[in-house]
Amino acid sequence: MGKTYCWFMSKRRIDSPHIVSILPDDQQKKAYNGDALMDKSRGQKEAEVSEAMVKFEKEFMGRGPIETRTFIVDDLVVVRLRGVLTPAEMKVAESEDKSRGRDLIKQLRSELLEGARPLLEVVIQDILGVPVLSLHTDISTRTGERMIVFVLTQQPRFEV
Repeated sequence: MGKTYCWFMSKRRIDSPHIVSILPDDQQKKAYNGDALMDKSRGQKEAEVSEAMVKFEKEFMGRGPIETRTFIVDDLVVVRLRGVLTPAEMKVAESEDKSRGRDLIKQLRSELLEGARPLLEVVIQDILGVPVLSLHTDISTRTGERMIVFVLTQQPRFEV
């Protein structure tokens, strides 16, 4: 399979077969047309981020979360994903050596997310119109919940 290139509103070229499919459907069209996305409320943008993260988890990680909530506070985007562990990961987490199982799951998930960091940063920038400064994440093997925090270069603007 050859490389897939897509242009987004930021006009940065992204080399990934996953980038188009994780954007919400209405945003895929806008990304190609270069339409501005500054005409939405905070709640609408939080919903778009949640939708994009669910698609990312399903298509890139192999399984979607049970519930996703996004909160935009100042220059932070906090994404809470519940029920992200696969059945195999839950078995590993419940193994006799729980700390080893936990460490393996966290390491694997961290590596996968780190590989997808450029993709996620572009998606968040395209939804909010603000570049991502950094990304932080952790996953609980006890509850199956993952938290992802995007730190933005500035606070995004919303329709009031």
